[in-house]
Amino acid sequence: QLVESGGRLVPPGGSLRLSCEASGRTFSSYSMGWFRQAPGKEREFVASLRWSSSNAYYEYYADSVKGRFTISRDNAKKMVYLQMNSLKPEDTAVYYCAAARGDTGARDYHLADTYTYWGQGTQVTVSS
Repeated sequence: QLVESGGRLVPPGGSLRLSCEASGRTFSSYSMGWFRQAPGKEREFVASLRWSSSNAYYEYYADSVKGRFTISRDNAKKMVYLQMNSLKPEDTAVYYCAAARGDTGARDYHLADTYTYWGQGTQVTVSS
């Protein structure tokens, strides 16, 4: 089960941190991702932390958020975070946390179908 929180109205240029709380015993070996969906648009990849069999995590970002957003995780707390800086109106969307057991692979980390578990979403609105 995944539960997101932290979404709210924020002015352009502002910052926001989204949180995703997970349940499950083997959280540390899950690949985690953030996706978003704006009204009338397809769900799109934002960022992911891909777990690998060497117990390393690899970060990936959509080009539209690279340099502005940072994904992180705290395995002890079973939490995943998305720090969003320099927010723009086009970042307005419902943001979803997603989880996949094990390694998503270096080619499929950005595909929604790769992830098995999803949260209910949290609304982020960037507007003055």
